[in-house]
Amino acid sequence: MAAMLVTGGTGKLGTPTVAALRAAGHNVRVLSRRTGDGLTTGNLLTGEGVAAALAGVNTVLHLATGRNDVGASRTLVAEARQAGIRHLVFMSIVGVDAIPLGYYRQKLAIEELVSGSGIPHTILRATQFHNLVAGVFRAQRFLPVLLAPTFSVQPIDVHEVAARLVELATTDAAGRVPDIGGPEQRTGRDLARAWRDATGSRRRIAPLRLPGATFAALTAGHNMVSGAPYGHRTFEEFLAGAGAARRHPTGPPRAHAVRWRIGRFLPGSARKRAYPGNSPSNGIEVTR
Repeated sequence: MAAMLVTGGTGKLGTPTVAALRAAGHNVRVLSRRTGDGLTTGNLLTGEGVAAALAGVNTVLHLATGRNDVGASRTLVAEARQAGIRHLVFMSIVGVDAIPLGYYRQKLAIEELVSGSGIPHTILRATQFHNLVAGVFRAQRFLPVLLAPTFSVQPIDVHEVAARLVELATTDAAGRVPDIGGPEQRTGRDLARAWRDATGSRRRIAPLRLPGATFAALTAGHNMVSGAPYGHRTFEEFLAGAGAARRHPTGPPRAHAVRWRIGRFLPGSARKRAYPGNSPSNGIEVTR
């Protein structure tokens, strides 16, 4: 049986995807800069070891993400073309063509790179994972209030995305396939309340509005999927399964995490104005 290669196979999405592929009997290689059991060593930024990792592979699932996603993807596409890969599956995000986040622009650029590569390919976009939504609230654990963005989201369980990736990787290349999203479109306040209840927090929930085109695009709903949902597991079910209340984190504050999760929604000039000092709340408009 020909092998499959998974980039980002040790991450939040890659781990359940690799597990599901192996459970189905597939020979899976996990590309990693590290060495270790079950890992195939290779570096997408330098190209070292990538050609060897692709030897004998028919299908590649590109799930890796990092600071230079486009550069890493160029390396992978070039080596995959040289190796004669028959199917390249790329994981993207709903709204990358409408939400002007730098990270999203990179994903859109990779979609275009994959589409123009000449390699048979499949591109799947999914909404944000439950893990990310919970992480936004968890990063605020030392703030006096719980900030809830005023836009809505449609979070999906990472295991359901992994299951869809397995389906796509084991069939013929299909190009851009329909986007998938979670079972519910929920307001930020509603999700904040669910997280607060699960963790036992008693903080007041305050609505958060930010200036700029990114927040406007999110408010317009470009981060969600129209039509029937794909996922079934709700945010509350995710929190219960993750043991959110038992693992309510403690320790010194990580203000940079709050700044990153909020500041990423601002354009560059606004971000500089919003964070002139070290306070994670500088420049943030909290409305009642």
